[in-house]
Amino acid sequence: MSEFHEEAVLPEQITAQQARRAPVLFNILNIIAVIIPLPLMVFWLGASMVLYAMNRHHPNVKVAHYVQAASTRLYGIAGAAVPVGTFFSLEITPWLVYWGLAAIIMIPLSIRDLIRIKEDHWEDTDLRGVKYD
Repeated sequence: MSEFHEEAVLPEQITAQQARRAPVLFNILNIIAVIIPLPLMVFWLGASMVLYAMNRHHPNVKVAHYVQAASTRLYGIAGAAVPVGTFFSLEITPWLVYWGLAAIIMIPLSIRDLIRIKEDHWEDTDLRGVKYD
């Protein structure tokens, strides 16, 4: 082992404000991506997978819950576009209708989650004793 090897210094706790940050960010970016779908939806689909993977097994279960709910909406809307869009004509009208329906689903539910996140009671998460592999 190298003499320069140092143990990583991990924080002892995650504050409530830090824990709340990921689900709020996920929902806000969902809203922005559905409002401006090209090119943001494409980039957000990729970036959201990273944010989801980082937070799905967060020590604070509320973070995982809210991120999973937001990601389910996003991936459901994006995933449904493939089989549904297969039957669309080359005209833009069906795609605009689909975009409108996606916005009708995504925006109110994301705003509802943002309100729930704000009103939920968040506590600091103690990380002492948490084992990392």
